Amino acid sequence: MSDDNKPAGSFTPKPMEGAPGQKPRKPAGPNGPAYTNLDFMSGPEARTLRILAEYLEPEKRFRDQDVKDTIVFFGSARILSREQAEAAMKAARAGLDSQDDAETQAERMERAELALTMSRYYEDTRELAKRLTLWSKSLAPSGKGRRFVVCSGGGPGIMEAANRGASEVKGMNIGLNIELPFEQKPNPFITHSLNIDFHYFFMRKFWFAYLAKAMIAMPGGFGTFDELTEILTLIQTLKIKKKMPIVLFGTQFWREVIDFNALVKYGTISRRDLDLMYRTDSVEDAYEHITTELTRLYLDDTSATM
Repeated sequence: MSDDNKPAGSFTPKPMEGAPGQKPRKPAGPNGPAYTNLDFMSGPEARTLRILAEYLEPEKRFRDQDVKDTIVFFGSARILSREQAEAAMKAARAGLDSQDDAETQAERMERAELALTMSRYYEDTRELAKRLTLWSKSLAPSGKGRRFVVCSGGGPGIMEAANRGASEVKGMNIGLNIELPFEQKPNPFITHSLNIDFHYFFMRKFWFAYLAKAMIAMPGGFGTFDELTEILTLIQTLKIKKKMPIVLFGTQFWREVIDFNALVKYGTISRRDLDLMYRTDSVEDAYEHITTELTRLYLDDTSATM
């Protein structure tokens, strides 16, 4: 739904504070300062201000926390942890004694088995984020800020696994959340000061791309495809000029859901475009590839730009 069609007040910015030492201004009516007029600030006329706020406010947070750049994890919000998947399997098996018909019981078992199979990607994400965070923390202080901070979309599933892995080794990590009618709530493992909510998808995407020095795409759905292909397009068209290792984790999944070789066959991409992506099923392999590339590209030369 566009802002023009939303009821007034559906977007509710927080009242801004006055100068240091002054009491915060209370929301005012049309005769008060414009920024305290919530009807105006939530309406279509102030859309430009809201967009600008989603650039400036995250920028201030990253600057305050000295975040130089990130490693971004993408993937499905629906993938469960091993613990959750095992609990779902236990419940499905217990349901075999219920009065449900055989077809319903079979479907429940099939879903539980799939969830358990896919949970490996949650655990692999968690482990990879943990190892990358330990590596990042081990880097000698350079005076150039926190390097290669784990970043996710802030929600459940693969996003949660990335933030969880970083937090388990006491690493600062980022969650770029988005307001959605379902699925998306901030996971509890995000560093509090870097748990950032967005109203606009395109501003969230900007911050994914702008700070990223590497990306890992785990199995996912439309959102993952959108984020992956947009980054590949920006690199292919040189709108992003910095070098960025991109890992497709889960070779069978990616081979089945996107036939990149068919795009080459039909001439819609070049064969060299396939080199933009590194495919693997191994946490160790992904870790070695990313750390080797980041060391080569950025630890001695941080001059690359968007």
